[in-house]
Amino acid sequence: MKQILIIDDNTINQACAQSALGDVYQVIGAITASQGMQYLQHLTPDLLLLDLNMPLMNGYEMMRRVRADARTAGIPIVFLSYEKDAVTEARCLELGAVDFIPKPFVASILKSRIAKIFQNIEAKNQLSSELNAIKDRSQRDPLTGLFNRNYANSAVDEKLRNGSVGALFMIDMDNFKAINDNYGHDAGDRTLQMFADTLRSYAEENDVTCRIGGDEFVMFVDGVTDKMQLADRAASIIADLSQKIEECKFETNSSVSVGIAIVGSDGHTFNDLYNAADKALYYVKMNGKNSFHFFSEESAVEESRKSVMLDLHGFHEAMLRSDHEKSSVYSPGFQGITNVYQFLCRQAEPAGRLILLNLQPEEGAEDGQEKAAEILEAVLKRCLPRTAMQARYSTKQFLIHTQDLGDEEAVALVGQIGAEYGNDAGGNRINLFYETITLSALR
Repeated sequence: MKQILIIDDNTINQACAQSALGDVYQVIGAITASQGMQYLQHLTPDLLLLDLNMPLMNGYEMMRRVRADARTAGIPIVFLSYEKDAVTEARCLELGAVDFIPKPFVASILKSRIAKIFQNIEAKNQLSSELNAIKDRSQRDPLTGLFNRNYANSAVDEKLRNGSVGALFMIDMDNFKAINDNYGHDAGDRTLQMFADTLRSYAEENDVTCRIGGDEFVMFVDGVTDKMQLADRAASIIADLSQKIEECKFETNSSVSVGIAIVGSDGHTFNDLYNAADKALYYVKMNGKNSFHFFSEESAVEESRKSVMLDLHGFHEAMLRSDHEKSSVYSPGFQGITNVYQFLCRQAEPAGRLILLNLQPEEGAEDGQEKAAEILEAVLKRCLPRTAMQARYSTKQFLIHTQDLGDEEAVALVGQIGAEYGNDAGGNRINLFYETITLSALR
């Protein structure tokens, strides 16, 4: 039952209102504004009927005090008055009253007016609720329920304008496309939803978490700029998500990478932080994935380089030093080898050969697939020349790119790989097969 508080120093008006409205609403009466204010300290009525002319405190002052209190500011107010002139009524409505009812009022008319007021209030609330729902949907990603980029952009920028500090995480799933390709888009969608749910569990109350698109997510960590704390959270997110991806049993070598930009040193707007975090994420992608990186660390390295100017010989030596004396084959990951492959194929006469190795288990030997893949990976590091690249696509397939090899040389190389794999694998019953072709033959 809706509750109405009537404040009127005329007891006859009080009795009339009670008689007219009491069978539909709970009506509470107060004969002074002070008494009415006392009631409002412990109850919030659905409607306030307020006499305009009362001793000590008139209706205008009473309304000002009600509106000044956040707890009561939203209570609809109807003015009651013997003053029937248009100027008084207009003033009351301009102050925010929902209606103006002249006295003495007729019971049936009062009841009808109050019912109409409640109908209008309910219609307004319903419309407001629907508009808020539409607005909320426009701000959210329909698949995951997280905020979208437009909302994140405006929300983070507003925080920054108000003096907030923090850091922006750009979080990306490595090799997500392989999940869609190998297991279907339903599996991909479920993975993205799992990704979103996990990020929610790491978000604090004032953080902003959104899905940018595809498998790319952003989290604004509000109030934290300490690198140790940020590193702990990034590492926890990566470990948790990687564990859940592993539990899905995807044979796609999927993992999680995070780029981090800090407010102040890396930018002062969402776009600045986004671009910085994106560059930090790219660094992770190009250096093994499944990790996190701070943009500021890369910026510090770049800043230190400004004091040194190298010639071509200097760059040659610097790049050789950055190899850290690697003695094994280059393993850039599938995305890395894809980038190189695309570059090679854009050449007029693409050079090189592709070798595809397939691990196929005999019936009942599927449990040894992961171990077989690890054995083959170790064999490739020993057997492949340093001019080759290899990438594990899944536990069943490995891709190799070599410099130009003749057919006989390729067969000999694969024979050596097969022999060492057979020796290391023992009787694991997971067999190795291969295909090979030159890049020029694919044109």
